[in-house]
Amino acid sequence: MTDFHPRRAARVLLVDASGRVLLFAGFDPARPGHRYWFTPGGGLEPGGESPAAGAARELAEETGLRLTPAELGAPVHSETIEFPFNGVWYRQEQEFFVVRVPTWQVDTAGFDDIERASVTGHHWWSVAELADTDERCYPVDLAALLTRVLATTPTSEASC
Repeated sequence: MTDFHPRRAARVLLVDASGRVLLFAGFDPARPGHRYWFTPGGGLEPGGESPAAGAARELAEETGLRLTPAELGAPVHSETIEFPFNGVWYRQEQEFFVVRVPTWQVDTAGFDDIERASVTGHHWWSVAELADTDERCYPVDLAALLTRVLATTPTSEASC
């Protein structure tokens, strides 16, 4: 039986004016051949960090985009996933927020050590690219999620 480490996380669907979502390319250090694309975000800080505060913090650290938790609005999706990373199995409850920007120059200067060691790049993906790719993307239903989110969220953009 797998012993899961419980974790809460917040993730961001950062969407540009063309409807493309930012994903990072990375790999699991314990399994270097396990490569994948994923949204900005990560674990909430111990002590009760809210999902919106965690999403805003992670967005600033991973992309350089600084927003207040209030500017993120309400989560647009939540799920519970189970996965291994760096030799530890996690059961993660995560909430997704959507942020629209006209464009954004990604700044990864705020990456922590594990991110610097396991993230190899980034790319802005269209829904069509996500639907057609054979590459591993998380969440696994990202094309459908992005389609739903783009159809149901306001088009107002964060001021950058």
